[in-house]
Amino acid sequence: MRYVAIAVGGAVGALLRYAVSGLAYSVFGEGFPWGTLSVNLLGCFLIGLLWQIFEQTALSPQLRALIFVGGLGAFTTFSTYGLESVNLLRDGQVRLSLLNILGSNILGIGCVFLGVVVARTVFNGR
Repeated sequence: MRYVAIAVGGAVGALLRYAVSGLAYSVFGEGFPWGTLSVNLLGCFLIGLLWQIFEQTALSPQLRALIFVGGLGAFTTFSTYGLESVNLLRDGQVRLSLLNILGSNILGIGCVFLGVVVARTVFNGR
């Protein structure tokens, strides 16, 4: 049943991501990734808000999976990254939080670059 909840939440989250992103581009234009930024910021706000609200509430595992794993996971994984970084800071794990923040950003961008290089090498013969 948890997998069904994740799938339903994921479908809703993906559709909301598409809608919010499209709205942001229609309002702000397409010269900057406004859609992605809007989705990531809204997702971070929502995961912080909902996590705090539901932290003291006995939600079923299925509902938690639907909201956090499926819904917000499909909406933006950046929100989970933000929540985990904040939770590490809250728990006094400053070094681990910084490692997560710097590692995700620097290594993540590095991995994107590496993926581009590999794809160009393999598929374009360069």
